[in-house]
Amino acid sequence: MSVLDIFKPPPHTKEIKDPKIVRKKYAYWRIRTFYSMYIGYAFFYVTRKSFTLAIPSMVTELGLSKVQIGNLGSILSLTYGASKFFSGIMSDRSNPRYFMSIGLILTGVFNLFFGFSNSYTLFALFWGLNGWFQGWGWPPCGKLLTHWYSQSERGRWWSIWNTSHNVGALLIVAFGSYIVQYLGWRLTMDVPGIACIVMGIFLINRLRDTPRSLGLPTIEKYRKDYPSKKHEKSRYQLSTKEILFKYVLNNKYIWILAVAYFFVYIIRQAVNEWTNLFLVESKGISLLLSGFSLLFFEAGGLIGSLAAGWSSDYIFKGRRGPVNVLFIVGVIVTLFLMRKTPGGLLIVDFMYIFLIGFFIFGPQMLIGVAAAELSHKKAVGTATGLIGWIAYIGAAVAGGPLGALISKYGWDGYYIILSVCAVAALLFLLPLWKIKFNPALEEEK
Repeated sequence: MSVLDIFKPPPHTKEIKDPKIVRKKYAYWRIRTFYSMYIGYAFFYVTRKSFTLAIPSMVTELGLSKVQIGNLGSILSLTYGASKFFSGIMSDRSNPRYFMSIGLILTGVFNLFFGFSNSYTLFALFWGLNGWFQGWGWPPCGKLLTHWYSQSERGRWWSIWNTSHNVGALLIVAFGSYIVQYLGWRLTMDVPGIACIVMGIFLINRLRDTPRSLGLPTIEKYRKDYPSKKHEKSRYQLSTKEILFKYVLNNKYIWILAVAYFFVYIIRQAVNEWTNLFLVESKGISLLLSGFSLLFFEAGGLIGSLAAGWSSDYIFKGRRGPVNVLFIVGVIVTLFLMRKTPGGLLIVDFMYIFLIGFFIFGPQMLIGVAAAELSHKKAVGTATGLIGWIAYIGAAVAGGPLGALISKYGWDGYYIILSVCAVAALLFLLPLWKIKFNPALEEEK
């Protein structure tokens, strides 16, 4: 028996026929699966954001330059993005119970190693490995959300799950700020690391695979909620070649979403990384007050995710395209207003940051939902992994490259670049306005 056998999905068990038992078991496992995913993914974010809080102390104590710090951030973005794709391929043929939990445990381990290190080379190595195992969090969640929640309800469930990003970020800001202030940057890395190891063990206990592995019917059959009048008549394990080449790389909708995601993540990461400095230099706000901007950004993102999921389910009946387009228009308008607002209006600036978070986290969440729904159900991990990889290339662009452009062209250049990215995302999302399912896949069924 190989160590890798632990990742193999469990076999389908004989389907339970008693409707009462099916309803009871479905209700139980849907809630258990959801809260486990939610808590687990929030803790992936706790480790990822711990480095952000450690930066000022690392610069002071270790003499690291801004370029070195920026490079560490880019290393994480690139390894994380690549891992989302390759782990997505693996997760489509793996048991999310072990895939996600082991990823979280190893993320915690490398956070600990980072906190114990003293050389820049080791920082880069361990932060890169951290990024790689960070990528093991998202694909299993996409797979579980697709298998346990049907299309007519998936938007709102996915949007609630998506707020785990914001909850994790708010947790580390609240507790990590105290740790770094009074206990130092090393414990700011080590405490989240230990917490993630514990939470990984929790996930092993709580998570399971798909409904069919527990003797339950598929979610579409259970809720009588099929994407269209035609639906999958057969359920089988696709080969890696089929998943990758037939249902992902040759899927035009996945590529359209991926390019849009690239631009969305430039905006998201740019606001996350550069807003504090922008408020200090361009708006004349103190360093202390500018630090609160992240709270407004994450709070806006939390509410925006919920609003996007709810509206795509209830107003647009499962179509994600209209909400993506409308939210990107909101980003464009907010960027324009923020650029034109003079300094000294702190409450107004915080309101704009809240609105950018509200509008950017809508498509940040729904583009992932759309990728899952426009690919084969057995290829969700690969499809969402691919767009995630391309998104984090955009996140890497928002680090060092964007910083160089800000140095050369100032904050006006920053606004122009973000506005161009928003318009580009809009142009790629517009053709998907009416698309609810992939017609090419329907022809096979």
